[in-house]
Amino acid sequence: MTDIAIRARAIGQLFNSLDPSPFREKDLDAGVEEFLTGWVRELPVHAPFNIVVHLPPEEAASPEAARIGEAFAYYFGYRADAAEHERRELFRVGRRFLGIGVVTLIACLTASQIAATAIPNKVIAGVLEESLIIVGWVANWRPIEIYLYDWLPIRRRIKLFRRIAAAPVTVRAD
Repeated sequence: MTDIAIRARAIGQLFNSLDPSPFREKDLDAGVEEFLTGWVRELPVHAPFNIVVHLPPEEAASPEAARIGEAFAYYFGYRADAAEHERRELFRVGRRFLGIGVVTLIACLTASQIAATAIPNKVIAGVLEESLIIVGWVANWRPIEIYLYDWLPIRRRIKLFRRIAAAPVTVRAD
């Protein structure tokens, strides 16, 4: 089992000093979050790990020290929920874009067929027909990109945050 060690001179260094929330709900310091997520990303997907917070003895004995694990779990659970919301919003936008794209594609395909028969000059008709077909497919580029690629990094982030939220946290006096 891998230990991810965090050393701090005070508990307050672990959390955002501007956040007025109760201790359990405080945001982590951006550096602490980046450190933890960076370490966990480097670990094999199913490798177990512990988060070990090293504090001076007087800080480790404080009541807040006993709640650091709870605060970490709450914070990363909240981040996972926020990323899940972001993924749902992305899919909602993707559905809207897909509707627009399909309507545009149908209109462009219909217009290309009308142009092919209505314009007597076959070169101009062919160019217009192909151009409309391209425009119709380009209108679907973004929804296709959303449904094929954009949601995957968000899903990985959700898994990462849930994994960190579930990790055991130990406070050690150094």
